[in-house]
Amino acid sequence: MRAFLMFLSSLALCWPGFVTAQELPALGADPAKVSVSGLSSGGFMAVQYAVAWSSEVRGVGVIAGGLYNCGAVFRAAGAKPFCMDRAWSPARSWDAVTGFARDRVIDRAANIARQRVYLFSGSKDSVVAPAVMQSLREFYALAGVPRSALRNVDTLPASHAFVSAAIVGGQCGDTNASFVVSCRYEGGYYDQPYAILNHIYGLKARPPAVLSAAPTPFDQRLYRGRPAMLANTGFVFVPAACRERGAACAVHVVFHGCLQSADTLGSDIVYARLGYNRWADSNRIIMLYPQVDKTTVAEGNPLGCWDWWGYSEPFGFQLRHGLQIDAVRRMVARLEQQP
Repeated sequence: MRAFLMFLSSLALCWPGFVTAQELPALGADPAKVSVSGLSSGGFMAVQYAVAWSSEVRGVGVIAGGLYNCGAVFRAAGAKPFCMDRAWSPARSWDAVTGFARDRVIDRAANIARQRVYLFSGSKDSVVAPAVMQSLREFYALAGVPRSALRNVDTLPASHAFVSAAIVGGQCGDTNASFVVSCRYEGGYYDQPYAILNHIYGLKARPPAVLSAAPTPFDQRLYRGRPAMLANTGFVFVPAACRERGAACAVHVVFHGCLQSADTLGSDIVYARLGYNRWADSNRIIMLYPQVDKTTVAEGNPLGCWDWWGYSEPFGFQLRHGLQIDAVRRMVARLEQQP
């Protein structure tokens, strides 16, 4: 019998399409140390998640994202996607937040003032205009985020991309780069994952020479992934220290941009090589990388974007019960469960 089980195990690893569902580990992560970040559609999603669950999110990093609820207005108007190419009203966005909070479909609006916020806009971004990120900065000012907690970076000549010091990406302003660029900064390269995590947590330790663990896949279908139109597989990086009982590590969620899921890119560049994991490893931060794959045009998501305009559900996608927001929150809750 043991030999037969070993045969089945090896078959699962080698047979194409044979998938063994794997749940996220219950690690007893600290619910007071949850944060999010993302690029482009992932930046919009980071804002949505941090607003909807503001009582549970300590900080947010937004790279070329935009205002909360702008996608809902765009969808209703059926107009040009002004959410990306020009400034929209921060006041209207804040009105949506206070209205939804009053209806108790998102957390209290006052919670947002306690978050630490990192905003980044490359001066050569031709996809999401710098003016859009300026509107988002004004939104967080309306929300009451203190200047000391709001870091805005808008002087680097980056294109529409993550900026990494851990890997050599495209040239800083290269519009043909695969969503990761390298930008010279103060005698070295700008390290965006460090900048985000340090602003939110205040990192104490330098990255190790060798990581204590590797990212591992998990089955997103266990967290309402299919109804939410997520990919079957997501990824998680768990530092070895975070597997110890009582570690109470932080959790940081990274939302990739359009066309950046692992399956779409055919690469581990976002979840393994971007640079978050090296800082997370030595600073006791669990990294969660949920994934969205592209669909057919008829299904509404041919570029594999996170839902900030309503393709997964026409109403409620930006609220606590929104399918994608709820799925990711279930993943985070699983990591917070005691082992």
